[in-house]
Amino acid sequence: MRKPYLNYCLLMSLLFACPGLMAQERIDVHTRDISMVFTVGASGRLYQSYLGTRLASNSAPADTVMEAYAQGGGSYLFEPAIRIVHADGNPSLDLRVDSWRVDSTTDNNIRVTCIVMKDPVYPVTVVLELKAYLRENVITSSVRISHAEKSPVRVTNFSSSMLHFHADSYWLTQWHGDWAREMHMEESRLTSGIKIIDSKLGTRADMYQTPVFLLSLDGESTEETGKVLAGTLGWSGSFQLLFEVDEKDRLSVLPGMNPYASDYVLDPGKTLKTPEFIFTYSDEGRGLASRNLHDWARSYGVLDGRGSRMTLLNNWESTQFAFNEQKLDTLFGETRRLGADMFLLDDGWFGNKYPRNNDHTSLGDWQENKVKLPHGIARLEKDAAEKGVKFGIWVEPEMVSPKSELYEKHPEWVLKLPNRAENYFRNQLVLDLVNPAVQDFVFRVVDDLLTQHSGIAYLKWDCNRMMTNAYSPYLGSRQSNLYIDYVTALYAVLERLRAKHPAVPMMLCSGGGGRTDYGALKYFTEFWPSDNTDAVERVYIQWGYSYFFPANTIACHITSWGKEPLKFRTDVAMMGRLGYDLDVSKMTDKELSFSQQALKDYRRLGATIGQGDLYRLLAPYGSDRAALMYVDKDKKKAVLFGYVLHPRYGSSWAPVQLQGLDAGKVYRVKEINKYPGTKAELVEDGRTFTGEYLMKAGLSVLGKKELTSMVVEITAE
Repeated sequence: MRKPYLNYCLLMSLLFACPGLMAQERIDVHTRDISMVFTVGASGRLYQSYLGTRLASNSAPADTVMEAYAQGGGSYLFEPAIRIVHADGNPSLDLRVDSWRVDSTTDNNIRVTCIVMKDPVYPVTVVLELKAYLRENVITSSVRISHAEKSPVRVTNFSSSMLHFHADSYWLTQWHGDWAREMHMEESRLTSGIKIIDSKLGTRADMYQTPVFLLSLDGESTEETGKVLAGTLGWSGSFQLLFEVDEKDRLSVLPGMNPYASDYVLDPGKTLKTPEFIFTYSDEGRGLASRNLHDWARSYGVLDGRGSRMTLLNNWESTQFAFNEQKLDTLFGETRRLGADMFLLDDGWFGNKYPRNNDHTSLGDWQENKVKLPHGIARLEKDAAEKGVKFGIWVEPEMVSPKSELYEKHPEWVLKLPNRAENYFRNQLVLDLVNPAVQDFVFRVVDDLLTQHSGIAYLKWDCNRMMTNAYSPYLGSRQSNLYIDYVTALYAVLERLRAKHPAVPMMLCSGGGGRTDYGALKYFTEFWPSDNTDAVERVYIQWGYSYFFPANTIACHITSWGKEPLKFRTDVAMMGRLGYDLDVSKMTDKELSFSQQALKDYRRLGATIGQGDLYRLLAPYGSDRAALMYVDKDKKKAVLFGYVLHPRYGSSWAPVQLQGLDAGKVYRVKEINKYPGTKAELVEDGRTFTGEYLMKAGLSVLGKKELTSMVVEITAE
């Protein structure tokens, strides 16, 4: 009879010694419409108890089944969020909640919850940081890992988050591709086991896979229906999105930096910070999830996201590498004649010992070519200003050509394997940005341009190759830190540049859509989605990006790549940040007149397109047509785009039902962007309708003819 009494006394002494064991503790992370709830179990371990639509304050989920940040090396049987090999060789971790807090910020819209977990045996601290953006219904998750052991430890797994779901079925939508075929959409059902979407490319990391996904629960979702998690990783390097369905049909999602070849050697007192995983939840379909992310991006995810964007004329298609001062002066005049805000000088303006007349030389030698530009960039700034246009310029500062003065002077500044032949892609190599001297060089390249030439109003930052045969002379024995430290170093350079030049618009480019992520976009105003500017292909490419990025971040240029009519190409480009890459001198009078008016209309409606709520009405996948619209926040103005691609003979479609309008308002509809000499195709052109009618009956925005398009301006009376 004494044994139960002793056990009772032992239990009570433990409870009084460890007050946290007496009751489970709940940690709530809320936005306006979403709740994420954690429970601290009796053992001190952290569990995810709920993620979904917002719970009432008196709801108290206490599920302690799925660990919120599972550790490897112990009793956990599935893919861990974190794994550490300690200095003594012990490959386990046992994290218990030590404390948690909600940090105050200067922005009342943001609540930052920090959950501090520690190992009771080894001096390792892991801080899970969750930022809740209340209005936008977006949550970001990241982790800080540190330790106080006597020697370095190896961190072999380091997810930014670990999310758990228990549903009847899971449907994953992903995007993949290659150069000029970015953002191919694919949807599949997740079944038992592991599904991984990843990149091992280091730089130009999105070349094959894109770090974004939609996860639909309990069945496939649509634009307006279904439970959807939309997620993306803010990281410009190798990434991994891992989805694991266990034997009980529970799903774990682990997004983060790719652990491949990246066992991170972490010194005592140092911190490894993971990138932010950015996500939102919607139980009203994909459209709402996109609008949440767009609202967040414009306020927090992209530089000057609430500002306007310049239209531009690029010289690449009209000149490629073959230009001089006289030719550029002519193009400044063509920019003014067209009505664009800015002229962008692309590749080919630099190098003297090895002139940049093709892509085989000169990267790294960032001085004006004296043959092409005898009076330098200063003359170009002056000539552009005299023509009334702004001036922008292209750079690729992370790269070096083997045939360059920089490479001759600093062969040790290049990522390349010892005892192996150099491996080239686009005839170039990657600079070892981990090296502080290289960081200083890259910073000076851009800083000197912007400091010495205050007339530069825009920068196109390119990155045309991935990492291969990657080895850093600077890192020595710590080569497994390379893929992470490179991106961290890149961000450090960009931080320095933005501290000194906070407002210069910059395009994030990477041989097309090789860098499309919010890790870099906080330093850039927009990104280049693809070198493929064929208008039909761009409908699909831009449509794919629209799930995660607002229109004012997606650079869309009208070029001669495709054979579509100029109106069709223009209408497609207008659903992003509009630009031109054409030889204006070869335009007919009608083409020029049409383009001039299109630029005026875009400038007038750019705020609605760039800042408005997006509604994808008809998807192009399998339908040979597409329609979408942007609606401003007060529902007074909307812009509707309709595209007919390659329909079968005799195809005919019903009117398109609109979305996002105020049912009680009266709107006037007007077709714009009509080609000179043509009449309005919109049957309802010039008439007024209630928002209710437009959303239930619709508009006849799709004709029967191949490669035709329509832009409709919708204005509240």
